[in-house]
Amino acid sequence: MRMVFLGPPGVGKGTQSQRLTAHFDIPHLSTGEMLRKARHDKTDLGLQADQYMSQGKLVPDSLMLQLVERRLAQPDSQRGYLLDGFPRTLGQAEAFDAMLRKNDDSLALVVELQADPEVLVSRMAGRGREDDRPEIVRRRLEEYSRQTAPLSEYYRKRGILVTIDGNGTPGEVFDRITAVIDRVAHK
Repeated sequence: MRMVFLGPPGVGKGTQSQRLTAHFDIPHLSTGEMLRKARHDKTDLGLQADQYMSQGKLVPDSLMLQLVERRLAQPDSQRGYLLDGFPRTLGQAEAFDAMLRKNDDSLALVVELQADPEVLVSRMAGRGREDDRPEIVRRRLEEYSRQTAPLSEYYRKRGILVTIDGNGTPGEVFDRITAVIDRVAHK
């Protein structure tokens, strides 16, 4: 199962990613982790990315795409993966699809977790971290919504987007996700 995971901050992507990758025995591919590892290992892409990251700048899409492509070529990704944190923009999604086509590959599913914004604000504010103050969380949710709305529509038009209610216990959300994945896998 090759899938992308979308969802706003605080919706539970991290929790669900852990459960899904264990359940389906596929790797969880976080672009943030990929960047940190490449930087730590001082790979060519890591050194290039570090030039941006050390200045607090976003890593260009072209570098991110190369990093993702190299990671997807590794043996553990051949039977499937859960990609989290990429793509984030419509441009990245289009470039990612072009890269997959070039490699005779495609996504099976894009899972978008959604929850009421005020539930997310209270969830995240309860964590007690500095960047989880309600006003900061609301700004992050607005930014996510601006960036991701076009992405959701892009994947919806392709017929591979499923939207899952992220409210409820982690077990309830997991059951909703796996029910959808099972339906898609058995088409």
